[in-house]
Amino acid sequence: MLREVEDLALLAELAEQENSDAEIAEIEAGLARVEKIIADQELAHLFEGEYDSHNALMSINAGAGGTESCDWVDMLARMYGRWAERHGYTWEVIERTPGDSAGSRSITAAITGDHIYGRLRGERGVHRLVRLSPFDSARRRHTSFAAVDVIPDVEETDEVEVREDDLRIETFRAGSAGGQHVNKTDSAVRIVHIPTGIVAQSQNERSQHQNRASALRVLKARLLEHERAEQEKKIAELRGTQADIAWGHQIRSYVLHPYQMVKDHRTEHESGSAGAVLDGEMDDFVESFLRYDLGRRARGRTS
Repeated sequence: MLREVEDLALLAELAEQENSDAEIAEIEAGLARVEKIIADQELAHLFEGEYDSHNALMSINAGAGGTESCDWVDMLARMYGRWAERHGYTWEVIERTPGDSAGSRSITAAITGDHIYGRLRGERGVHRLVRLSPFDSARRRHTSFAAVDVIPDVEETDEVEVREDDLRIETFRAGSAGGQHVNKTDSAVRIVHIPTGIVAQSQNERSQHQNRASALRVLKARLLEHERAEQEKKIAELRGTQADIAWGHQIRSYVLHPYQMVKDHRTEHESGSAGAVLDGEMDDFVESFLRYDLGRRARGRTS
């Protein structure tokens, strides 16, 4: 590539002297080739993780704060859904547990597209919202928290083996609080992996069979992530370091009052257009984390 850049520089000098349209067109084509090579190489480095090329499963869970936090879950789900829509990706809600009076206690969605897990893995952590509450008659300022988890979708792999004997499968009516029923019209499915206690459920498909398949898909992804987390925990113990506590690790703040700002506390990247970010214009935050993480990994390799 260096040779091609040198040739283009020489050609540019000749074109300037001769004012040749043909040579200018050749330079532009050459620059486009070089830019693509650089972009491909950069992409390869940004997405070096084992599962970065996979699709993703995202779960958003309300923190303390009651209705405020449940509404914040819906706002985040809309942000990610709009982001996916802008890029032509697919956002499919698999499970939603409604809040008591508004919003959602939790939402789980499948996101499909190019290197989705690689792009969104940096969203994992606690997201903080500061705003004037629409649920407070006194219009006071409230702070809400929601935890986002992102795991690779391993539906098409055989890396996770799940034994039928290790599963407890329950059915319940979609939209209800859940529980095991004998009513055959109950189509929502909850699967509990008995050895680990990990739970997955699905209630948005039309049939019990489809919901079982969706819940099993989420369960396999969560089991893979559980195994990865256990390995990282052992490594951290060997190193004598303490791993971050996910629920207490605030990664980003969204302030809507008394001013507008979104700030990522890891990369220090910020935007004064909070409304646009919440409408899905979050590429700058995704890319800034990827570059931050690339630098962090590079430092780790040289230390």
